[in-house]
Order: sequence, then structure tokens, then C-alpha cells
Amino acid sequence: MNATVSVIGLGRMGSALARAFLKAGYTTHVWNRSPEKASALTGQGAIVAPSVAAAAAADIVVVCVSTYADSDRLLRSPEVAAALRGKLIIQVSSGSPNQAREQAQRAADNGTSYLDGAIMATPDFIGEPGGTILYSGPRALFEANLHILLALGGNPQFVGEDVGHASALDLSLLGQMWGALFGQFQAAAICQAEGIALDLFEEHRLAFQPVVEGAVVDLVTRIRDRRFAADSQTLASLDVHYGAFSLLLQLCGERGLHDLVPKAQDDLFRKAIAAGHRQDDFAAIAQFMR
Repeated sequence: MNATVSVIGLGRMGSALARAFLKAGYTTHVWNRSPEKASALTGQGAIVAPSVAAAAAADIVVVCVSTYADSDRLLRSPEVAAALRGKLIIQVSSGSPNQAREQAQRAADNGTSYLDGAIMATPDFIGEPGGTILYSGPRALFEANLHILLALGGNPQFVGEDVGHASALDLSLLGQMWGALFGQFQAAAICQAEGIALDLFEEHRLAFQPVVEGAVVDLVTRIRDRRFAADSQTLASLDVHYGAFSLLLQLCGERGLHDLVPKAQDDLFRKAIAAGHRQDDFAAIAQFMR
């Protein structure tokens, strides 16, 4: 017999999760602070729970609200805690690794199983073959419920027994994404200041992309292996990078462009140079990120 599931929180992502469960044939209970969002799913077969405690009575409870703090406010009442006892919580709200560990410990103290999840997709990917959700917690729990997790996307990934690892990996991937997006703001500002069409920039960005990707792969490998000294495989020394980077700061000053991000990067360059790494591989800066 299929397990019953519930989804607490029905924003765009939570609604997509509920629809995916319904499409896969699971009896799906839903609850949202604004009842109209829950009612919108009844035509697809969802059962609207009258309270959080009623939603928590399902075998598997997926929590998809804004933050772990919001989740705590919903789940920590005695009535809800009693309903969750013996059930499985899958937490996909936004939180830090330590918050995930705290959530898991509270669940364990309550006799509730817990998996932490990080959704690496927009709502349109939920339930689709390429939909990726990272999970951390007990591997046995992940594997026992894999057939259910597959309803939410065809690419569920177990990333570690440490329950904080899904959140940590999510933030590391987002950190790289934000670095690229803020870099794009910088690039667009330069092009606009210099009268260069962004279509022309995009053409050359795509041509340059293999070089960037190769540099990222090399950097990941060097950080992993702690190969910070220059060697025969070094693509460019820190000194070479800094020579070009200094021109970016100069251009920001000449054109009145916002320089907060490059100045933060300059601080890391200077720390590495002051510590004697000018002729080392660019990867040497990794040592100054903590």
C-alpha cells in the first residue's frame, strides 16, 4: 500500500511538490497558512488538512516553507509533535547546515525520522527526469524511501550521513552561482560604460566559456589536493592574475563603476601576496578564505 504524504507550505515550490506526488498516485494532504493555495489543489485530488497537526498525521511530511525558523513555529507545538512521532519529516525549507543538525536532533528526541533536502531546481523541474534534490541524513532512510523521493524528480542525490551536508552543498553551489551572477553585473557595467553592445559581449562570453570552465576544474582539483605552489601545470600565477585584475580596479575608478565586489577580491589578492604567494598558482588564495 502506498504511503500517505503531506506537503506543508504551498508557495510555488511547495505546490509543485504536491502536484508531483499527486501525479505519481500518492494520497497527498496539503496545508498552507493561506487556505486558498491549498484549495487550488483539490481539483487535482489533494486533501486539504484543516491544521498542521492533521497534515503531520501522514506517513511522510514534506516541509517547504521559507526558513527553518518558520518551520519551527509550525512544528513545535505539543499537538504537532505528537502527530509527527513515528513519521518521517523531509525538510526542504531554507536553512544552514547547523540549523539542519538542530532540526534533526529535535526530530530524533521526538521519535521522528528526518531527512534534510536541498532543491537544486526551479518548480518546473519538480517531478521531471532532470529534477535534482540533494538529501542528507541516514543513508538507510534515504534508500528505504527512494521510490517516494523519485516522485519529486528523477535525480535524487544522497550526499552524506551528516544531515547538514545537503544544505552546505546547496550553499556552496549557490555561492558559485552568485559569484558568476555578480560577475555578470560587473561585465555588463563595463560594456555599457565603454559603449559595447551586450549582444557582442554574449557572443564572446560563450567563446570564452571553455577557458573559464577549465580554470574552475583546475582550481577545484588544486584545492582538493592542496597544490598551491606553481608547477608545470599552472595555468597562470597569482602575479599574472593580479596584473590583469589591477586594470579592472583602475577601470572602475575611471568610469565611476561600483567597486565593492572587486575591492573584496583585491583584499584576498593582497593577503596572498603579502604572505609570499605572488609567484604561486592562483589557487593559493584558497588558503585565505578562512
